[in-house]
Amino acid sequence: MLRLKDTLHQNTAGFLEQAVRTAEYYGFQPVDSLPRTPRRRHDAQKPKVPTRLQDLLLARKDERTLFSSAKLCLSCTRQPERPLLLWRVTEAVSRNTNTPCAALEFHVIGTPHAVAEALLIVVTNAIAEDAGIGKRTVSINSIGSLDSSNRFLRDVSGFLRKHIETISPTLRPRAATDPLGTLIQLFERGHPAVPRAPAATEYLTEEERRRFWELLEYLEVFGVPYELDPAILGSHNFWSHTLFEVSAFDEETGSRIPFASGGRYDPLATRLAGALTPAVVVTIMCESRGRSTLKREAKRMPALYFAHLGPEARRRLLPTLELLRHSNIPVHQSLMFERLGEQMEHARETGATHLLIMGHKEAVEGTVLVREVATNSQEAILIQELPSYLRRYRIATRA
Repeated sequence: MLRLKDTLHQNTAGFLEQAVRTAEYYGFQPVDSLPRTPRRRHDAQKPKVPTRLQDLLLARKDERTLFSSAKLCLSCTRQPERPLLLWRVTEAVSRNTNTPCAALEFHVIGTPHAVAEALLIVVTNAIAEDAGIGKRTVSINSIGSLDSSNRFLRDVSGFLRKHIETISPTLRPRAATDPLGTLIQLFERGHPAVPRAPAATEYLTEEERRRFWELLEYLEVFGVPYELDPAILGSHNFWSHTLFEVSAFDEETGSRIPFASGGRYDPLATRLAGALTPAVVVTIMCESRGRSTLKREAKRMPALYFAHLGPEARRRLLPTLELLRHSNIPVHQSLMFERLGEQMEHARETGATHLLIMGHKEAVEGTVLVREVATNSQEAILIQELPSYLRRYRIATRA
């Protein structure tokens, strides 16, 4: 949980307002602003899949909260092939100190690619930096697909049986029914045997490894410090592939203070939606103190749409967007879209007057093409000079 004394803010609302501004810059919308899709009657032809919380195995306390949040977010109406970027604020209790706090959630629904997790981590990092949190790090792990998780769990069960006599009597009964939850407890308690426990990443397929390294590439390009941590785990009823935790450091003691956690919850989203649904989430916890009601600001309408061509350009897009955000230049972004045709259709819908285009050549050279939609005239601009160029020609926002 973020302590307000470690930030630049006097109250919870101040932190939340700044955090929401950052998230909305990247295209996140409040959950409450979107229409809901009516629930359809159950299709008798579909196989019955447990969709009640009591039917699912929980390995972490926050999975109970995720269940209700995911249900709400998945009820929002979504256009086919269009991702949803959502935010919401709830009241919560810190799992470490048991004190009241505000939970700020960000969800990306409809994108199976690693860029979704990268966006959440980058936004969380930007929010912490803007709040005055200095040193911080991301602890990250991958549990892969259901098949990989099951192979991992089988060996976890064997590990627990081998060390059952060293496990506290109160925790032993759980080892038989919930081996993963037991292992998480052993990590939290610092059990001496956990360094020899199976690591989930050892059970990933080659494709799952490539996917994980793709995410790590995003973090390296952006410059987010991270470490691989086998202790970041969760129930395979809820999670797949990536799980992560973001921590600050106490300046007095040097100890870590986890303040955000999240990951990919495709299994839960698919259960609740009744169809294959990719989804990721991050939850930022902040101490509750003083004013907590958010004051919303009117958003400026961007005149720019940032499109990308190819994986290298997509990786370089995030640092460029941060440069524009720090320069207070709003822009529509295309990170969640794969194909150029989808991006151009989205650009037309936004009414952008200018396109910022980055292909592989531009990504390598450190430039961006600025194209006027009306005339198709364009110019290549160095990324570091882009903010001043856009201001000089007054094309950052629409009138």
